[in-house]
Amino acid sequence: MPFAQSNGARIYWKVEGEAGNPALVLLNSIGTDMDVWTPALSSLHRHFLVLRIDTRGHGASDAPEGDYDMALLAGDVGIAMDAAGIEAAIIAGVSLGGMIAMRMALDAPTRVAGLVLVCTSATMDPAAWQARIDTVRADGMDGIADLAMSRFLSPTFSGEHPAVAATIRRGLLLMAPAGYAGCGAAIRDMALADRLIDISQPALVVTGARDTSTPFEGHGEHLVAGIPAARHVALDAAHLAPLDAPDTLASAIIAFSAG
Repeated sequence: MPFAQSNGARIYWKVEGEAGNPALVLLNSIGTDMDVWTPALSSLHRHFLVLRIDTRGHGASDAPEGDYDMALLAGDVGIAMDAAGIEAAIIAGVSLGGMIAMRMALDAPTRVAGLVLVCTSATMDPAAWQARIDTVRADGMDGIADLAMSRFLSPTFSGEHPAVAATIRRGLLLMAPAGYAGCGAAIRDMALADRLIDISQPALVVTGARDTSTPFEGHGEHLVAGIPAARHVALDAAHLAPLDAPDTLASAIIAFSAG
């Protein structure tokens, strides 16, 4: 398995597609791994060289103890890109992944050709995230599983796709609490809202009509207003849009790249 060594952790990455295509980096949400993008891959592979990364603390990547921050997580992406031989790419991220993508656009702008910000935000409630961190560190992943699942997928989607919902829940329960808590600290402490004006890359802000975690109102709208070269597309999806609306999301990413 390919790993990149980054600031005390091994970061798992995987490249798929033709080397001559434009590069697209896919980042997962907190509580999932790179497989959250799997339903969209068949369409994306026809247009992109795709690099998927398990965010620090998730999937096959290491989960060091302690708090992480957005600069650290963005640095991991850059090191994984180096390992994969990718100089610059469109960075697409879901939730936490979108936050990391925005930080990377600020910290390493020449490496970011564009941003696809899926069901994400530049600001979240620090107290709510501190409560999640405390619960996970005290009680393990069982303590937040019901809350996370209620935000990830709509009841309709879970009812129609019970195997998908069960897989996501199983992965959540099996992940290292240190990884979830560490990334939760990065969300708690992110300082992106006042820096959106400094993001110079074109950005596609994707919101889900059934997303109760980071809806357009209060979250996506601020990204659209704050990032100078941002445009918006709304999908009929809950928070994990790559699972809920993979074809329409892939089509939106392909159109954004072409534009």
